[in-house]
Amino acid sequence: MTVTPEILQPPEPEVVLRDVVSALHEDLGAGDVSADLIPARQRAHATLVCREAARLAGQAWFTGCFQHLDQDCHLQWTGQDGDTLSPGAVVCVIAGNARAMLGAERCAINFLQTLSGTATLAAHYVQAAAGFRARILDTRKTLPSLRYAQKYAVRCGGAHNHRHGLYDRVLIKENHIAALGSIAAAIRQARALHPSMQVEVEVENQQQLEQAISAQPDRIMLDNFDLQGLAAAVRMTADRIPLEASGGTELDAVAAIAASGVDFISVGAITKHLQAVDFSLRFA
Repeated sequence: MTVTPEILQPPEPEVVLRDVVSALHEDLGAGDVSADLIPARQRAHATLVCREAARLAGQAWFTGCFQHLDQDCHLQWTGQDGDTLSPGAVVCVIAGNARAMLGAERCAINFLQTLSGTATLAAHYVQAAAGFRARILDTRKTLPSLRYAQKYAVRCGGAHNHRHGLYDRVLIKENHIAALGSIAAAIRQARALHPSMQVEVEVENQQQLEQAISAQPDRIMLDNFDLQGLAAAVRMTADRIPLEASGGTELDAVAAIAASGVDFISVGAITKHLQAVDFSLRFA
């Protein structure tokens, strides 16, 4: 079964290559001294097996590790990113130079287990909110240097991306408001400096919410509102401004939050509390 919020676009090849080169350099250093034990031209075959139920993500990074060390390495996948995997499922069959495959193995699995873990947790949150209009969003709480990869994995899990960084959306928070004097002033400044960008403002109580509604941002983030506060905010905005619930969202609370009627639920746990998926690469 494949569930994605939209047609899943493949990751950018140059970003994948950057990640792969960095990971292989970290692991191989001056060379794989253990793989030196294997004859240079020896060929090998291996089967990748998933040992638990999971959502697959990270094929490009996995493939890139092997093909960067052996451009003739052949990988035959049984499915695609976004697919649901069952325990014991054969995910990929690999054939290539034995030394190269041994050198690429750890980095390739590291990418796949981490990104599939991200996608799997995202899918759990999406399922918890099923039946409501709320969309599950990620945050910037990603692993260093793997933000692009993890945000791709989030989409593989059926969830959606919030802003990618500090450069693609104005998000006005308490310190911005304090520096500029008011929510209205902060939004005016944002519109003046970045007229083509979406402007979102974070509020922490009903008084700030009322100020934000008057100032008309593109979205309002409700920070750590309880369920009654979320429902009240939905009534106050009456669909005039999209609302995003945020702050320590646990999986078992998602359905209740979604039932309040908010449009989005942002969840940092998707990318920072993930558990790696158990994959095994068995050489023949």
